[in-house]
Amino acid sequence: MTANAKWLTPVVTAFDERGYIDFEVNARIYDYLIKNGIDGVVIMGSCGEFFYMNHKEKKSLLEYAIKHINKRIKVIISSGSMLIDEQIDIINCAHDAGADAVMVMSPYYFNLPKDSIYSYYNTIAKSTEANIYIYNFPDRTGYDVTPEITLELVRNNHNIVGYKDSVTQIGHTRAIINTVCDEYPDFEVYSGYDEFFAHNIMSGGAGAVGGISNFASEICVEWRDAVNKRDSENVVALQKIIDELMYVYDIEPYFIPMIKAAMILSGLQLEEYCRFPFTPPLKRSLDKLQKLIQKQKLVFASISNINNPTA
Repeated sequence: MTANAKWLTPVVTAFDERGYIDFEVNARIYDYLIKNGIDGVVIMGSCGEFFYMNHKEKKSLLEYAIKHINKRIKVIISSGSMLIDEQIDIINCAHDAGADAVMVMSPYYFNLPKDSIYSYYNTIAKSTEANIYIYNFPDRTGYDVTPEITLELVRNNHNIVGYKDSVTQIGHTRAIINTVCDEYPDFEVYSGYDEFFAHNIMSGGAGAVGGISNFASEICVEWRDAVNKRDSENVVALQKIIDELMYVYDIEPYFIPMIKAAMILSGLQLEEYCRFPFTPPLKRSLDKLQKLIQKQKLVFASISNINNPTA
């Protein structure tokens, strides 16, 4: 088990009431995450609504985020696009601007065969000097970037340095770790589901890229610290809180408006605006969300008081 578990936030993108990127509010969110001890952010991941942003907007946001964060934490830029030329342009723009790495989701809509998946990532890797994380999300792409494909890609491309695995089966993530990390121990494998963080670390992974940290970063950082300290009692207690908070993803069909609503209910100063066709959460959903957050904050506070009796 690694003693350097990391939690990365796939940070939301704040928009104003006209639908434009709100750079000032995004900076406020980055500063909040940095203050609370998050290890890094993924800009324009799934929580960041990359799929509703044009090429120019993506370049503007990545340049702004990298400059504002200014090496205080790790910055990974998600380069999501169906057009490989746009992918490569975003990747090289991020690299030139000073990003630590990029995260690349493979094309969606059609179920690609293994040769096409390999060729796609291999072409991108050989078109840049940027460090690349493979983003595996079968529920959205329709296919799996398998352990075998990943190992072959890593063997042939020194700049493919990690993997985010957004799957509901931790056994798949464990297979990636066992297949690739035995040969390349510095290869970083992250779980894309928050609840698998501790299991990921126990299996030899690097941690999680978890959206709950957008509004519950203190809990996620406390959990990370408990894992790094091998504090099993706290690891178990905090696992239960995260398991409860995972309900955020299921209250409504689209979880991104719920994540933003949870951030507002947690005291962050932003608006809930998302890009169309996302719609604002229903009142009954917000009531459920508020009860959930209040309950878990009380549980977390009681754990913190036990661990810090003089606080």
